[in-house]
Amino acid sequence: MIYTWPSPAKINLFLYVTGIRSDGYHYIQSLFQFLNYGDTLKIIPNKTGNIELFTEKKLFLKKTNTIIEAAKLLKSKALYYEKTNCTTLGAKIFLNKKIPIGSGLGGGSSNAATVLVVLNKLWRTKFTLQELAKFSLNIGSDIPAFIMGKTSIIEGIGEILHPIEREEKWYLIVYPEIHVLTKNIFSSSLLKSKTQKKPIQLLLTSPFSNDFENIVSNKFKTIKKLLSILSLYAPTRMTGTGSCVFAEFNDKTSAQKIFSLLPKNMKGFIAKSVNTSPLHHVFYKQNKHIFN
Repeated sequence: MIYTWPSPAKINLFLYVTGIRSDGYHYIQSLFQFLNYGDTLKIIPNKTGNIELFTEKKLFLKKTNTIIEAAKLLKSKALYYEKTNCTTLGAKIFLNKKIPIGSGLGGGSSNAATVLVVLNKLWRTKFTLQELAKFSLNIGSDIPAFIMGKTSIIEGIGEILHPIEREEKWYLIVYPEIHVLTKNIFSSSLLKSKTQKKPIQLLLTSPFSNDFENIVSNKFKTIKKLLSILSLYAPTRMTGTGSCVFAEFNDKTSAQKIFSLLPKNMKGFIAKSVNTSPLHHVFYKQNKHIFN
């Protein structure tokens, strides 16, 4: 039986804020692209009734995060909808963290999605992916896209997904070691104007940009400098609300060449984009025989 599962990173190839709801949630349009890079989660189900999370050093984490929230949410929904009558559903979860926190790469949302998808099978709670995606909005707006597992244009507050096929590229992702809190950026007084909502075809044929890039780069000069340097060599943008900056290349060699030109202490990695989430690739390839 397989216990270790991918929890991939993502980048936003574009990100626009098109409105705001009365409850404070923002309407967006974004192109959500998976990378063949990310965290891994070892998930071992049990009948203790407890959800326990450990780091890669096997240290028990007591604080609540998206992983714990996701497992508890699935259990509560399973009991509510009578998918199970078992209150002893439990799991030990071991996190091997590679995606930086506060980087705009979606680490916390990806972790939650992997937990929901995998435990749904291991616990045999039999929710559909669509049902899991709907539940997951209680935790974070990026999670539905990770659950559905396809390159998509995202609309609404994250619940409307339009899967697309896109040419797979190579990306140099640079992390400036700045932790950006998404909620602070979304609530920024500088986010005054709204981008007009566009039809999907126009979104894909218009130049890509990120409505948060100027706000964040003006606040963090290191990010502004990174954008300036990398844009000399390739199309460059910030992902999400930051702090990671990515440059797009047609091949791995070109990405490596530019990476080698950056200061040696600059943290980053090179990854290929994929149209199907690595989690889905593993899950559906082996799902026929790993749970029996």
